[in-house]
Amino acid sequence: MNTLSSFYQNLGLALSVLVIATFMLAGMVKGVIGLGLPTVAMGLLGLAMAPAQAAALLIIPATLTNVWQLAFGGHLRGLIKRLWPMLLAIFLGTGAGTLWLGMSSGHWVVRGLGAALLLYALSGLFLPTLRVAGRSERWLAPLCGLLTGIITSATGVFVIPAVPYLQALGLSKDELVQALGLSFTVSTLALAAGLLWRGALGGGELSASLLALIPAMLGMWLGQSLRQRISALLFKRVFFVGLGVLGGHLLING
Repeated sequence: MNTLSSFYQNLGLALSVLVIATFMLAGMVKGVIGLGLPTVAMGLLGLAMAPAQAAALLIIPATLTNVWQLAFGGHLRGLIKRLWPMLLAIFLGTGAGTLWLGMSSGHWVVRGLGAALLLYALSGLFLPTLRVAGRSERWLAPLCGLLTGIITSATGVFVIPAVPYLQALGLSKDELVQALGLSFTVSTLALAAGLLWRGALGGGELSASLLALIPAMLGMWLGQSLRQRISALLFKRVFFVGLGVLGGHLLING
């Protein structure tokens, strides 16, 4: 697939509509709660296409929305200084996972994606917010980063265990949002490097990913508007329930 037109011609009309609707919904989720774009995109697109193809589509929307998220807040320098062991481990783990596992269209990858989504949903619904002691960060940060990278390389989902770990650090709201953007940006770039190395990210895929940015940004704007009208806590609960159902479906029927 060397061109944008050939990419979407190969998908067909129905899948092209699914891509647009998926990225609008994923952007809306991210606009409301600050995360979820790649998770929703991989979950829904994983129902109809190979994980590597879905992952290629999310590269540009995920990268640009995450860079936007990490750029504001005023805590970037301090967060990099604190989180660099985890960020480095994410990059190394994604690279090692790409060489070791890769992202194929096999059933085990789809089921792995479903398991990651289900685990994330259950942790968001039922687990209390944990707290990480300062002395534990030295070994826990690189371990979480390594596991996140390996899961990213196989499924395209980079929330487990990075998000629960960051939530357990006791960061302020602004720091947490910026830290999530920083972690997701590193994960997305590492995933892009792995896809490029495996030949799954060519000009056609990048052009298609750039086009997917439009509904993603529109959805993010709608989500930010929606956030002013509904309870973020209620939305999070609905989001996690839906994610759990989707993850369970992929796990059982993948």
